[in-house]
Formats: sequence, structure tokens, C-alpha cells
Amino acid sequence: MNWEKEFAKRYRIKQAICVILGVCIAWLLTVVLVERGMMRVDAKMSATQQGLAEEVFRFHVLANSDSEEDQAVKLKVRDAVIAYMKDSMAQELEEEPDGKATKAWAGSHLEEFEEVADRVIREEGYSYTSKASVEFCYFPDKRYGDIVFPQGNYEALRIKLGSAKGHNWWCVLYPNLCFTNATCAVVSEEGKEDLKEALTAEEYEMVTATSDFKIRWFFFGDVAKEE
Repeated sequence: MNWEKEFAKRYRIKQAICVILGVCIAWLLTVVLVERGMMRVDAKMSATQQGLAEEVFRFHVLANSDSEEDQAVKLKVRDAVIAYMKDSMAQELEEEPDGKATKAWAGSHLEEFEEVADRVIREEGYSYTSKASVEFCYFPDKRYGDIVFPQGNYEALRIKLGSAKGHNWWCVLYPNLCFTNATCAVVSEEGKEDLKEALTAEEYEMVTATSDFKIRWFFFGDVAKEE
């Protein structure tokens, strides 16, 4: 009888060990699969962000400093430059210019942007000047009302005021979201339609539902690709 008890005891121990090993193996496989899945999703999001960056052209104004006065000047420069762009682009470009035309137009009007900005600065009683350029810049994740643009390098029209050490302001010049409302803090329904027309379906999904986009591609990316 003792050997039967000993055999049963050892059998239970072996079963417990097998269960533990099974759980550990399943956990390790889950971790590996999740890591691979996240790598695939991150790669997909990175590729989509790069495609998005090729389509989007941003407008960026950097204040001289974070003082209340310099921040106020920044916003007045913003308003003046946007007003100039809105009027001038309407006269010089097609009714709905594409991204390439918008970038080319901005690059050919840098002196005019500086003149507009410098005039505002002088009117506000300051002696520093502005510098306009079109360049690639790194931007962190940024919420634009209910639109979220993911971090990455984007081409932008940049206007640096004075030492350009203050908090910046930005909007999207193409598609034309800068002109859709007075504060450029949200995207109007008209702006969303323009954005949807300019971007691919995946790029638009990325900026309108970033979290859902990542989850969908984690679980359904291969299925979506096959379809």
C-alpha cells in the first residue's frame, strides 16, 4: 500500500510540474507573440506616419520668449501671416492647391512672411526681427482639437521671432486647416473633409483615432492587408 501512495504522490507532483511548465511556456509564447505583434504595429504606424508627413505641411511660429508680452506678439504675428497667406494664396494659386504647390508657394514668399512679422513686431514696440524658412522639423504628438498628429519629422514653414526660445504655436497649412477658424484650435467639419481628401484612409484613421488605429492593426492588421 505504501508504494501505491508513494506512486500517487509522485504522479500528482509530476502533474503539478507539467501544469506549471505548461503555464510558463504559454506565458512565454504569449509574450513573444505580443512583442512581435507590437513590433509589427509600431512598424505599420511608423510607415503610416511617414506617409502622413509627406502629405502634411505645417505652419510653425516660435515666440521670442515665454514672457506674456512675447507670447502675445507671437499670436499677433500668427494672425497677420495667416491673413496674408489666405489673401495671397487665393490670388496666386489655384482654388484648391495641392501640398506640393503650397510648399513651393511658401518657399517663394519667405521674405514677405518676414516683412509681415517684422511689421507686427515693430508695431508692438519691439526691436527683434523674424526669420522665415521651410525645413523639416521634429514634432511631438500634438492634439489639434479632436485630431491627433503623431510624433515625427514634418516639413514646415517656420517663423522664428527674435531668439525663438519661447513656446511655439502651430497649425496645418496643407491641408488648409489654418484658415478654418479664428484660433486654429480645432478642426472644423470642412477641415476634416479636406484632410480626408488629402490623406489615405489609413493616414486619416491615424489622426482621427490613434488608439483605435493601433488596436485594430494589432488584432486585424493581416486581415486588413489581405482584403
